Amino acid sequence: MTKRELFGTDGIRGVANEYPMTAELAVRLGQAVAHYFRNTLTEGRPFGHRTRIVIGKDTRVSGYMFESGLAAGITSMGADVQLVGPLPTPGISFVTTGMRADAGIVISASHNPYQDNGIKLFGADGFKLPDAEELAIEELVLGERPLVPDAAEVGKASRLDDAAGRYIVFLKNTFPRDLTLEGLRVVVDCANGAAYRVAPAVLRELGAEVFTLGDQPDGFNINLDCGSLHPHNTARRVRETRADIGITLDGDADRLILIDEKGEAVDGDGILALCAMHLKNQGKLHHDTLVTTVMSNVGLEVALKKEGITLVRTAVGDRYVVEEMRRGGYNLGGEQSGHLVFLDHSTTGDGMLAALQVLAVMQRSGKPLSELSRVMKPFPQVLINVEVREKPPLEELEEFQAKVREVEERLENTGRVLARYSGTESKARIMVEGPDDGVVRSYAQELSQSLRMLIGA
Repeated sequence: MTKRELFGTDGIRGVANEYPMTAELAVRLGQAVAHYFRNTLTEGRPFGHRTRIVIGKDTRVSGYMFESGLAAGITSMGADVQLVGPLPTPGISFVTTGMRADAGIVISASHNPYQDNGIKLFGADGFKLPDAEELAIEELVLGERPLVPDAAEVGKASRLDDAAGRYIVFLKNTFPRDLTLEGLRVVVDCANGAAYRVAPAVLRELGAEVFTLGDQPDGFNINLDCGSLHPHNTARRVRETRADIGITLDGDADRLILIDEKGEAVDGDGILALCAMHLKNQGKLHHDTLVTTVMSNVGLEVALKKEGITLVRTAVGDRYVVEEMRRGGYNLGGEQSGHLVFLDHSTTGDGMLAALQVLAVMQRSGKPLSELSRVMKPFPQVLINVEVREKPPLEELEEFQAKVREVEERLENTGRVLARYSGTESKARIMVEGPDDGVVRSYAQELSQSLRMLIGA
């Protein structure tokens, strides 16, 4: 097998109870993961080592089904399971390393609606598995089932009841000990997702006056008109409460969009800009370099260059950002969408951790977020999602490529076009960037219409 069938850019994802997101596949995946980590990755383990795998989830109703299926598959292969329940994706990574587990599994479809779900894997080091390891596990899932051990070797499942408390303490320890949030009014929208208990608790324990949104999950309302995909709700509440900042998370809380005290949104690019400059001024930005993806606004690159900071771009996906950060020894990276990685503290994107770093800059400088975020002036950028019925290579769609070349010629080196498929949805994403908003919007509409005519759903 050379092409992956199950794993996309961020694990396996789809509609619950439709292939591949079925209970049956969850069992097979659990068996494959247990077999792989029990029998393949054995170097350095002491004699008698019991393979342990952490399983956590967000608040989707289908999470129960996948949690049970994965646990059944894992224990049937002679490995043990530790269930942590609803916890942000970065929290599950943290627990995996803290418990010295062999792997961690997250059941979540991130920012997608409740009908969808997904499964992604962390290694013992807390990092998402590289492509080669995912492929090896996929081959086990789709191939002949590994031989199960006898009854005496069947694994156990137990619940780790204090996982949320451990993660709260970890988050608080990433905030400077000489600072508090006393005197700050903070709105936090938890997207009715995995951070609905953790995020408000962290802020309150650090001294903030907290106003909550999206903290009443029912299994069906995750990301529903709330969270980082709908920051207008937080913006309205910030203005109503005269808050100093609004924090909006997504369903698994690995993504962050901020709202300043005036009710204006600050996306991942803006957050990265102010954090990169703050770290550089402290002499803590490794190699004076920030890692982001091809989707980040060119205005970020312009702002960083003025401050002597190099911008390195990767393919879309926080896993590719992290891979480049580890390769180059960099400690700050992320995506415009709000996946922000502070490798000095964590191995993956963490919305609350990133929010605490910005709050620390605000408290240390005495400046409001609206002033801090002015370090970057974004170029007009329009992103249009096109639902597609299939995903042929875009470079092979000559009619569409001719349209792209035409738009690029009209931009005359003052902007750019980026077209790609979503790694998690049946969509193509068309992004156009340039100096004039109206012109950029018109070009994006032209390109999306051209693609829609060819492969639109």
